[in-house]
Amino acid sequence: MASQGAQLQNYNNELVKCIEDLREKREEINRTLASDEQEKAKIQNDLAILTRRLAHLNEKLSRQIASRNEYDRTIQETEAAYSKILESSQTLLTVLKRETVNIAKKRQSSS
Repeated sequence: MASQGAQLQNYNNELVKCIEDLREKREEINRTLASDEQEKAKIQNDLAILTRRLAHLNEKLSRQIASRNEYDRTIQETEAAYSKILESSQTLLTVLKRETVNIAKKRQSSS
């Protein structure tokens, strides 16, 4: 009977040890969970900050693109107008030269 009692005590000791091991593993998982939850919260906060920054940059880029497009339009219109001025100046110069020649011919024929 003493041997059965000793064997029962061994089983009891092993059972207590297994339960303690299970509790330690559970606590280790709890610590890992807490750490992972903290990291998750930090990442979510960082993500929110980055999302706001991205939205701000997208708005800024949109304004800059619109501004650049306005400059492009103004440059194109100005270059087109300048080209017309050059054409008009050339036409005016041609007319002026022709009139100068005509006046000179009239002066020569009247002399």
